[in-house]
Amino acid sequence: MGLFDRLGRVVRANLNDMVSKAEDPEKILEQAIIDMQEDLIQLRQAVARAIATQKRTEQQYNKTTSEANSWQQRAQLALQKGDEDLAREALVRRKTNTDTATQLKTQLDQQNGQVDTLKRNLIALESKISEAKTKKDMLKSRAAAAKANEQLQSTIGRLGTSSAMGAFERMEDKVLELEARSQAAHELTGNDLEQQFAMLESGSDVDDELAAMKASLTGGSVNQQALPASEETKKTPSDSAVDDELESLRSQLNQM
Repeated sequence: MGLFDRLGRVVRANLNDMVSKAEDPEKILEQAIIDMQEDLIQLRQAVARAIATQKRTEQQYNKTTSEANSWQQRAQLALQKGDEDLAREALVRRKTNTDTATQLKTQLDQQNGQVDTLKRNLIALESKISEAKTKKDMLKSRAAAAKANEQLQSTIGRLGTSSAMGAFERMEDKVLELEARSQAAHELTGNDLEQQFAMLESGSDVDDELAAMKASLTGGSVNQQALPASEETKKTPSDSAVDDELESLRSQLNQM
């Protein structure tokens, strides 16, 4: 294969691809209907011309047939009058018109067939155009629906990476962060308050206990119960050490 053949094939392939991509179904269907209507107009004109020709041929046929009959009658009249030469001339004219009528009849039959064929083709083309218009509307609707669906799917596909959705995602992250910080601050504040109250409560218990101990040591509101004599007689040296330590603790508390 030569270089020019290959180059020509590449050019044709690229042109075909460009044409295919440029084809819009709606525009192509509209143009197809326009072309069919132009063909319909031409076919109607052809049918009209054929019918006009048929009418002229029919008129000529009727005229020559009438003239042939007329010459036939004249020949009979001339023969009745005894003029054979005139009768012969009339018969010659009759034959000429008869031959012409025969030819016209053949031509007229052909034209009738052509006209019938053209009429059938015209009716078929009109039916096809009507069907094509209906189909065109259906295909246009389907094409429009397909384009809308394609655009919708393309839009949905871009939502995941679009700046708008990205902004939503970023703002959602920020809201989550703010909520987390707010919750953390609330927990920290709540824990601090709880710790403070816990310290107050524990401090109050210690003070109460300390006051009770002071009162018991000084013989105040709390009366010290005496131990049974039997238990005092049973004290051991270790109990004496505990008593000494307790006495020392009392002295320290009294000095406070």
